Amino acid sequence: MSITPHDERFMAAAIRLSRWHLGRTATNPSVGCLIVRDGVIVGRAVTALGGRPHAETQALAEAGALARGATAYVTLEPCSHHGKTPPCSEALIAYGVARVVISVADPDRRVSGRGIAMLREAGIEVDTGVLAAEGRHSLAAYLTRQTKNRPYVTLKLAVSADGMIGRAGEGQVAITGPEARAQVQALRAETDAILVGIGTAIADDPLLTVRTPGLESQSPIRIVLDPSLALPLTSKLVATAREVPVIVVASEEVWPLSADAEGLPPSALPGYRGRATGLDPSFGPPAGGEIGERRHPNSPVSDGDGFALRQDVGQGANPDPISPLVGEMPGRAEGGASPADMDSRRAALEAAGVEVLYCNPYHPEVLLPALATRGISSLLVEGGAKTARLFLEAGLVDRIQLYQAPGVIGERGIESPLLTTDIPSGFVHTGTLMFGEDRLDEYERGL
Repeated sequence: MSITPHDERFMAAAIRLSRWHLGRTATNPSVGCLIVRDGVIVGRAVTALGGRPHAETQALAEAGALARGATAYVTLEPCSHHGKTPPCSEALIAYGVARVVISVADPDRRVSGRGIAMLREAGIEVDTGVLAAEGRHSLAAYLTRQTKNRPYVTLKLAVSADGMIGRAGEGQVAITGPEARAQVQALRAETDAILVGIGTAIADDPLLTVRTPGLESQSPIRIVLDPSLALPLTSKLVATAREVPVIVVASEEVWPLSADAEGLPPSALPGYRGRATGLDPSFGPPAGGEIGERRHPNSPVSDGDGFALRQDVGQGANPDPISPLVGEMPGRAEGGASPADMDSRRAALEAAGVEVLYCNPYHPEVLLPALATRGISSLLVEGGAKTARLFLEAGLVDRIQLYQAPGVIGERGIESPLLTTDIPSGFVHTGTLMFGEDRLDEYERGL
């Protein structure tokens, strides 16, 4: 059967449905499914919070006997392997669905093509690639972790009319209005983790949580690039680490123990990832499909990130170590702190519930796969300017959200690392939205 406008209409509805639980289905993708019979939707579902039940089984259960002879619209290829639950392909067959329309094939090696083959072998008609671009967009985080072994990275910047992102020495400076800041809260709510540099963490003392009423429990894991463990114990991040996880990424030079076989220490995330997300702290590399379980359901930036940037990091670049901080020698903390001092800082942070991850903070090409092993599929980079440049120069930003405000910062302004006039090659402008007086331009790389 050829694809019809009705197919595209129902698939568009399934894709919209899939977005309901973005960032809330653990390592599983948030999938939308509609069961349609004689042009009427008789069952609909999105992957449940935590990752199970899957969308197809819920939609089929709602449709019941009406599923026989119906068409199922699914945003991702139905799974074909036995995990903690039976394959969704088997459920579609058992309910007697006559046709399955799929937007995106699953790159998971356990599923890729097998779900489609299982359905066709059972005599079910299968059509694929319907609204594939839109489907890939809704599944961007899952697809990136599956195919690139790293989280999908969004860089968010708020820029004044004179091209600044803050004012030196003043901590948080409100650049955008309340409508734009509310939109950023929504972005945080559908993102697994948020990252800032230590300069921003110290200068702004941000919470980096979701403050929209009713969505507070969807706050992302908070990550600080902190090579010398300088995050103050009195900071808001440390004070709330037992409520919403905090990871500080320290330089390997200050790690008191030798690296394990993979160059990474074991995860020590307390509570939130294990209790609220259902993830085991030793969660390994992504194996794909709808697996694992998940947690329950604007801070402007400064430029003091506390580290020098290499200028040659990029895709395919030789990842030679970056020069240490001024005043920091290998094996010693910034300012010449002794190993005993560093061990004391580490112990105090961990006692407050902070995880210390020893992984070169200057190399996102190393850090991002380490975060993927912790079940993090999407990452929001919020500040500051040097951190933004670090990820841009490494070629590891997938989406740019650039807010432009009408106000002027003026003297002592911190220059934005990016303007609409110098977006890196490879990005496509995907849209412009207005939030009050603020303009949002969004750019994306192809998946």
